[in-house]
Amino acid sequence: MNEFLKIFLPAYFIIYFGIAFVAKSVIVARRIGKNPLVLPKDDSAYGLIGFYFKLILILMFVYVLLFAFIPTLHDKFLPIQQLDTLTIKYVGLALLAFALIWTIIAQAHMKNSWRIGIDTETQTELITTGLFQFSRNPIFFGMIISLAGLFLTTPNAMTAFFLILGYVLIQIQIRLEEEFLTTQHGQKYIEYKEKVRRLI
Repeated sequence: MNEFLKIFLPAYFIIYFGIAFVAKSVIVARRIGKNPLVLPKDDSAYGLIGFYFKLILILMFVYVLLFAFIPTLHDKFLPIQQLDTLTIKYVGLALLAFALIWTIIAQAHMKNSWRIGIDTETQTELITTGLFQFSRNPIFFGMIISLAGLFLTTPNAMTAFFLILGYVLIQIQIRLEEEFLTTQHGQKYIEYKEKVRRLI
């Protein structure tokens, strides 16, 4: 299984971020005539969240590359032996597959409202259909599932750190976006919040 994971994990995250973020951003940018990447580069709390988001994504990719090309380093990341079973690895693979499909579908449902960050300059449509009728943040939910999948396929202190920090950053980002969407869409968003759960 580990030989398979050495190939699968780097390929998976290249595909996941390539399709789910890079390709989607290019498509939306062409449609709306502006860059959908609107994370601030200042030292505000919001800018700090964006910085740590980017940092954890870079560290994750470095991790899967090290796992693939220098497998002996895996023991240095404090593996959790109790979870290092074939069954749990299969569960992790299933979660990764689900996360990829779920995220792609959610982004398709988001249409031109897709942004990486909070766009304070453009009035975007409030999406409440498709997967958004089951989750107010299906893309973030998919990201959390992918982090859980990575942890279960290679359970150790490093992937546990990615999962915990990623989850915390996502929860903070969600609340920042909720505050903004309440301001932008008012009662319509408040009613949507009352009907649909934050994640699932």
